[in-house]
Amino acid sequence: MGLLVASEAVRARADRFDWFCETVSTDVMPVMLSTRHTADFRAGITDLDLGVVRLSALACSPVLSRRTLAHVRRGDPEHLQLALVTQGAVRISQRGNDSVVAGGLVLTDTSRPSEGACIGGQVESVVLQIPRTALALSSDRVDRLLARGMAADVGSGAVFADFLKSLLTRGPRCRPEELRGLGSVALDLAIAFLARHIGDPGEAPAEARAQETLQRIHRFIENNLGDPGLTPQVVADRHNMSLRRLYTLFGDQPLTISACIRQSRLERAHADLACGELSGQPVQVIATRWGFSSATAFSRAFREAYGMTPTEHRSLSLSSPRHAEHRNPARHAHHRASLGPRFTVAGNTAST
Repeated sequence: MGLLVASEAVRARADRFDWFCETVSTDVMPVMLSTRHTADFRAGITDLDLGVVRLSALACSPVLSRRTLAHVRRGDPEHLQLALVTQGAVRISQRGNDSVVAGGLVLTDTSRPSEGACIGGQVESVVLQIPRTALALSSDRVDRLLARGMAADVGSGAVFADFLKSLLTRGPRCRPEELRGLGSVALDLAIAFLARHIGDPGEAPAEARAQETLQRIHRFIENNLGDPGLTPQVVADRHNMSLRRLYTLFGDQPLTISACIRQSRLERAHADLACGELSGQPVQVIATRWGFSSATAFSRAFREAYGMTPTEHRSLSLSSPRHAEHRNPARHAHHRASLGPRFTVAGNTAST
């Protein structure tokens, strides 16, 4: 469940299950997989990069999975996986809990040992990959939900499930900036859904509530960088707090709120200027896209941040892509390479 396989499509190969196991352990996380369907094994995956979270749909022949402490030590993305089982049934065991889930939702943690098994025929699931640090809920309470089936046909579970399925179907036609915004919505819905299951979120410690507020503010900033009117006052008003309270929240952060907005805008512009697909767009168009209304102010801020002008950076990046990747680690954070809409093993594709 939750497999994000970054590999070229393979249409037919005798060792496809062995290849599949190796690919999953290398590109997702170390795990032991087994199946009785080695000869006719089939699997498919649809993947969407949503910025702070990632969404995928997996369809595969029946498999057994086992992730031990040794696997965790070998590699851990530190994700929580919130999966909607849309076809078939799975048995999940983790942290002493054991559930059979069919048509419902289940939460697992990549940082803990786990076991899983497909029951019956092919299983299909939609999985939201959530970084542990992005959840902003009490860890102890969230841990109680691991491997416990949760309903997806009533209340917030139904809303969340419908959103995931719609996003999976329509998301591939959205622009990257739209997907990042939708990723924030998906995360907020996941938090609301899980918060209902762990109790009143108002009972969370003050520190946890402050962290959750900070993360909501960061997502709001990321989704509105193109608005030149995005200011600390706008952020404070949108989150129903005073400007003083906003400054206090950022008091122990690496950057002030204003510096955070400016750096995020520069990182996006820096990445776009290094993108060959955008080489025909004037520098000022890219600057305006990310909220810089003054060409002079943008050029000055860019030079201060990167030691060269935007034009110099673009020329250097496009003439030496490898050098550009090395110079701009932020590009990986905001523009992770898309895996493409489909991944196929043995010619079978995951349904949406």
